[in-house]
Amino acid sequence: MNGHDRILITGGNGYVGRQLTRRLYGDHEICVADNIRYGQVRFSDADLARIRLERVDITDQQAISALVADFQPDVIIHLAAIHYIPECEQDPTKSLMTNVVGVMNLLLAAPPGCRFVYASSGAVYKPDTQPHCEGTAALEPSDIYGLNKLHGEHYVRYLAKQRSLAAVVVRLFNVVGPGETNPHLLPEIVAQLKAGRTTLKLGNRWPKRDYIHVEDAARGFATIATDETLVPGATVTVNLGTSRPYSVDEILSKLSGIARIEFGLEEDSDRVRAVDRPFLAADTTQIRQRFGWEPAFTIDDALSDLWRAPDLSETLTAKYR
Repeated sequence: MNGHDRILITGGNGYVGRQLTRRLYGDHEICVADNIRYGQVRFSDADLARIRLERVDITDQQAISALVADFQPDVIIHLAAIHYIPECEQDPTKSLMTNVVGVMNLLLAAPPGCRFVYASSGAVYKPDTQPHCEGTAALEPSDIYGLNKLHGEHYVRYLAKQRSLAAVVVRLFNVVGPGETNPHLLPEIVAQLKAGRTTLKLGNRWPKRDYIHVEDAARGFATIATDETLVPGATVTVNLGTSRPYSVDEILSKLSGIARIEFGLEEDSDRVRAVDRPFLAADTTQIRQRFGWEPAFTIDDALSDLWRAPDLSETLTAKYR
C-alpha cells in the first residue's frame, strides 16, 4: 500500500466490495456507495465506525455527482453492477441502466487526476480453449452481462483520456469464498447442502471456469487502486483470476470431500443456460508483471472457507428453509 487516499467504493456492501472495504479502511478514508439492494447492511458496527456508508443508486446521476463532489475521492473503485447473468437476460434494460449508465455517471463525476478502477469481467472474451490474454484474445461477449461490461470498458478508456483519469480495467473472473450475495453456482450448492438437501439441482456441469478466492480478488483491487504510478489519461487493462479452470463436476468432487457429504445430482431446467461458453480462464501475466499481484489461495482453500463459514446473503438461504 502507498499513501493515505480518499477512496470511494461503489458496491462496497456487496461480495468483493465488503472484503475490499475491510482491507482498505485501516490505511485510507473510505466512502462506500451502495443501494443495499439485498436489503441489509452487511458490515458490523465495528466496520461502520471506520467508514462512511451512503445509500445511493449509481443510476441516479444527480445523487452520484453530489456525493463525489462532497467526498472528493483520490480513487474510485467501481464494483457496483448487476452480476447475475440470468437477471441481466431477464431485464436487459435494467441491466443496461446499472451496468453501463451507472459507470458513465461515475466517470462524468470523477475529478480530474482521479484513479478510476473499473470492475469488468472475463465475460467480455470470445470463447476459447486457452487462457485469455488481455492484448491478444478476441472480445466477443455471449450474453447481456458481457456486452454491458465491454461497453463500460469503451467508456472508461474514452473518458479517462478526455477527463485525465488514471484508469484500470480489471477483468474479474469467477469469485468464490464466504459472503456471496448472488445465486451463482457455488453458493447455490452450499446453500442447498447446508439446508440438508441430499440431491442438488443444477444447470450445466460441463463448462470450465477460473475460480478466484474472494480475498485474492479484494487484494487485487486494493493493490491496483493504491498504485500511485498510474498515469492520468491512460487506461491499463488486466485480468484478475488464477489461470486454473475447473469444471462443475470437478468442483463437486472437491466439495464432497471437504464437506464429507455424498449427494445426488438433478438437472434444473431453470438453471440450464441455452448458450454457455465451454472454457473461461485468465492469463494473469499482465497483472503479475504490472502490479506484482498473484493469487495466494487455491480452489481447495476457497471451497474450504466457503463450506466452513458460508456467510451467504439472506436472499440466497431463505428459499431452502
